[in-house]
Amino acid sequence: MTTPLATTGRTPADLPEHIQHYIGGSFVDSVDGDTFDVLDPVTNQTYVTAAAGKKADIDLAVAAARKAFTEGPWPRMLPRERSRVLHRIADIVESRDERLAELESFDSGLPITQALGQARRAAENFRFFADLIVAQTDDAFKVPGRQLNYVNRKPIGVAGLITPWNTPFMLESWKLGPALATGNTVVLKPAEFTPLSASLWAGIFEEAGLPEGVFNLVNGLGEDAGDALVKHPDVPLISFTGESSTGSLIFANAAPFLKGLSMELGGKSPAIVFADADLDAAIDATIFGVFSLNGERCTAGSRILVERSVYDDFVARYAAQADRVKVGFPDDPATEVGALVHPEHYAKVMSYVELGKTEGRLVAGGGRPEEFPEGNFVRPTVFADVAPDARIFQEEIFGPV
Repeated sequence: MTTPLATTGRTPADLPEHIQHYIGGSFVDSVDGDTFDVLDPVTNQTYVTAAAGKKADIDLAVAAARKAFTEGPWPRMLPRERSRVLHRIADIVESRDERLAELESFDSGLPITQALGQARRAAENFRFFADLIVAQTDDAFKVPGRQLNYVNRKPIGVAGLITPWNTPFMLESWKLGPALATGNTVVLKPAEFTPLSASLWAGIFEEAGLPEGVFNLVNGLGEDAGDALVKHPDVPLISFTGESSTGSLIFANAAPFLKGLSMELGGKSPAIVFADADLDAAIDATIFGVFSLNGERCTAGSRILVERSVYDDFVARYAAQADRVKVGFPDDPATEVGALVHPEHYAKVMSYVELGKTEGRLVAGGGRPEEFPEGNFVRPTVFADVAPDARIFQEEIFGPV
């Protein structure tokens, strides 16, 4: 029997009523007071509002980060001193992994067991860069003649970090860790679909002893806050993870300033299965590669190329396995595919499912699970006999397809 969504009791305790920016060591609302709604992916109902940052808020955050860089102690600390702070950050994240996973799962729709793994990975990211900054050495080498070349590594300035809505807390750590370890200060602009876990960084950093102004956070839409951050003349570094089309725009807007860019954009990763493969292992690996994290990952192996002699057997067994993947509420430990992050993204994924029915042979899934008449739930979907020029073969779907 299906449990009604309203009576699942899945809302975490102590949710905030409002999410603010964090600028210069203080939580603040937007200069113009504007906000946006944040939706629960299971019900698509607003569960919190967040401050909607724009250029004025980015200007304040960059000024705070710039002041912390030019006047504060962080860039001038020895690597070992910064390393100690980063290890304390990792300790705090590890100690709160279950709470972080609970909030991340609720906010993004990720299965709770996978969200827990991502929280723990966030701690490991900080440990990696805490160790790397101590072990890293400057290079010096002699060249023919009387010359000596050397490399001197030093902080650059304010790093603008723009993060996506899939596994947001872990991916934020991926950018925060190296930027902070190397002595830079940061302004983080998290995805507007999933701002909840990003709001926790401020308290973690304060507790770990990160100096005031080194970390700043501005929530908001990409075209407002993100665009202002990319174009700001006092932000020499931009790191972005997201869609390739947005990445192209960031390249263009950053070019006049010759900014340093780190870009992780879309993909359509293939998995290749040869006839001599262990098909049981190959099916397990490719099922996980496509359907883990709800398929909302740029490394999803969503194209599977199979040698012709084992193709029919592989397709039949793969489709059967996909039908056994458990779709469920994100907070259920048995769930393997939860709810997609937002109704806009759900509509996009479902449009690809309908397109796939015209471009290939549907062998599994293909719609909404009957037991979930609302929310952003999609049955794990598999198409076979897809031509290389088909859109579903070439374009990133970013869902369990």
